Amino acid sequence: MAEGEIVSVVSEQVDHIQGISQLLASSESLQMAFTILIIGIIGIVIIYRTFSKWVKHQKFNYTRPHLSRFVRVVILPFFAIALITSVNLYIQSFALFGESDVLSFEKGLLTPSQTFAKILNTINILVIGYSIAHLIPIILTKKEKTSLEKEDFEAWKELRGFSDDDNDLFHKFYKWVPPKHTPEDMTDDEFGNNLKSEEGRKFLEEFRTTKGLPIGSFEQLVKDPFEEWKKSERIKYLKYYEECISGNNQAGKKLRPGQDVDEIYPIDTWREEKRFSGYDPIISGAKPPGYAKRKRKDLPKSISQILPLGIFVAVIIGVTSWWGIDLILLATATGGLAIGIGLALQETMQNYFAYIIIRKDKIFAEGERVKLDTGYNGYVHKITPRVTFIRDALNESYAVIPTRQLVNSQIINFSKEIKMVPAIVDVGVSYLNNPKQVAAILVKVGKRAMNEVMDEKGRHLVRQLRCPYLENNKPSCGCDRDIHVDINQPVVRFNKFNDSSLDFTLWVYVRDYGAQFKTKTEMRIIMYEEFKKYDIRIPWPIRTVYQGDEKRENEEISKLDEQRNKLIDEYGVGDLGRGGGGED
Repeated sequence: MAEGEIVSVVSEQVDHIQGISQLLASSESLQMAFTILIIGIIGIVIIYRTFSKWVKHQKFNYTRPHLSRFVRVVILPFFAIALITSVNLYIQSFALFGESDVLSFEKGLLTPSQTFAKILNTINILVIGYSIAHLIPIILTKKEKTSLEKEDFEAWKELRGFSDDDNDLFHKFYKWVPPKHTPEDMTDDEFGNNLKSEEGRKFLEEFRTTKGLPIGSFEQLVKDPFEEWKKSERIKYLKYYEECISGNNQAGKKLRPGQDVDEIYPIDTWREEKRFSGYDPIISGAKPPGYAKRKRKDLPKSISQILPLGIFVAVIIGVTSWWGIDLILLATATGGLAIGIGLALQETMQNYFAYIIIRKDKIFAEGERVKLDTGYNGYVHKITPRVTFIRDALNESYAVIPTRQLVNSQIINFSKEIKMVPAIVDVGVSYLNNPKQVAAILVKVGKRAMNEVMDEKGRHLVRQLRCPYLENNKPSCGCDRDIHVDINQPVVRFNKFNDSSLDFTLWVYVRDYGAQFKTKTEMRIIMYEEFKKYDIRIPWPIRTVYQGDEKRENEEISKLDEQRNKLIDEYGVGDLGRGGGGED
């Protein structure tokens, strides 16, 4: 298209818009009707905001948040239709329009009444488009929350109930059925004796084989356990809500619904907080106002949050075209400007497509521990279409990196799928100690660490094939879950003959990257206790000149040989000294 033609087309569109404004200026009846319309729109805004504020203060806004949002959105088109109907009745009653003035279009003529009708229809379309744009994300969010609720139910089944359940709720829904045959890792007599007592059956119900598999099955006692479980969770939430508004909570005051800074969790947020805390009970009034909103403020927007803008923009483009403005010709006319903007935003677009690739291929996600090729090691805090924030594990700094650079970088993800990380402790002992005795003591240290090293919630940090809690008829803490590879631990290695020591390595596998640091600290403490108990000496990093004292020192160490040899019989030496073993 020639430059002169483009200028002509743009001029026609500008004249078209000016024609509408001239008609508004020339017709007093149209101006009066337009004034009534503006007053009506202002009235709608005031009524709608008042109604929305009232809904936010109601109980069902917290117990049924999706329904509350749906009602607030759906009521807007009703207000708009009521306004337009009222304006039309007013116009017809008072016959505001004469038909002398017309507006010329390419395909016909519009009278003032027709022009105003088109304005009213435009408002209708925009309001309906706005409502649909917000209703679709509500439906998608509801579907997503229902899916998460089903995942919570599966977690509830796996845990045999949550700690805040009333009266052993799980066994009201399910009855354990023992296997027909004796399971692995158990004798026929032991299995039969356990079946005879209630305590024994409970032990079998919690039992897991060395492969981490439960035994038996569960028989359903109610028609729809999922629906019954949802009812029980809703009862818990209602109790939480009543404690909040009554003042019978940890804050010691009546919390108010509908505040800009939320003081009460809606039920969806309540479920999320339970999920984040390992399904521990949520204590009413335990967190400061606005805690949940601040906690989520840095999270990237999901597609359901961005969708309304895209739908509404499409509606505006459609309305613009309906008013006779040629979008293709305008786009052609502004093509040069678009090319210039595109070149200026080249890096921005690269970042955006890199963001899409990272999300689609699930290279990493918020909360995962990664190490960059620059050496920076930390947690992914936030991924945006422009930059990605990596938070140092000790919270001392943030790395802000253009997202496009991460697609072409070497990234080590410590949280991807196999969530097992070795906690490794190196130690050197005296040449006067027997290496096999040392290996046995280190195996003992590792086994103690497997049982004794826990987090603040009493969960084992070290992975193991069978959770020790099951031996006491308690539910597993999760240390024996999701193990997809064969492991045999603790692992002891005799590394080398150093200048002044025999160097050993002890390691166990922990549940995630961060767990290794506490585990290594605890292992060193246990190691110090065991070495002191059995007189295993850690040499100073200096040269020692012996003047006939080596024999005396050897005699001192030999005094506990019998006790240390018993450890070899009890704990073994791991795979130290076995033939045919490959390097790990």
